[in-house]
Amino acid sequence: MHYLEAGQYTYLAGEINALYHEAAVKMGISDSVQNILYVLFEREGRCLQREVSKLTGISRQTINSAIRKLEREGIVYLEQGKGKNTILCLTQKGEKFAEEKIMPLYEAENSIWKEWTPQERQQYLTLTEKYRDGLKKYLGAIL
Repeated sequence: MHYLEAGQYTYLAGEINALYHEAAVKMGISDSVQNILYVLFEREGRCLQREVSKLTGISRQTINSAIRKLEREGIVYLEQGKGKNTILCLTQKGEKFAEEKIMPLYEAENSIWKEWTPQERQQYLTLTEKYRDGLKKYLGAIL
């Protein structure tokens, strides 16, 4: 890959992240709240708390802080699962909140996917996974 191409990828990734951030700002929520609600929306209102960090890439500390805020607002609650597992759940108020704040984003993403052919979708996923794996490999060597 030429440096110009790597720079183009970084620029596009930054633009995409900025669009998600802009959506969160317009919805009146933080990026971390947007990500937590997105996971819960996709998972029909319930998810292991430890999975939220894994699925979003956000630090556990930031996730925990956002969850505490959402608990105070009556949007989520924690339920004891098996062993040390804690389940993060949307309240009834949280379900309505997620529908209002997350469903438009979710529908926009699905509209994009529907515009692509199955081959384009698979190619995108395959190349993104390949890039992620390469990044892990090369960063692992230097960190």
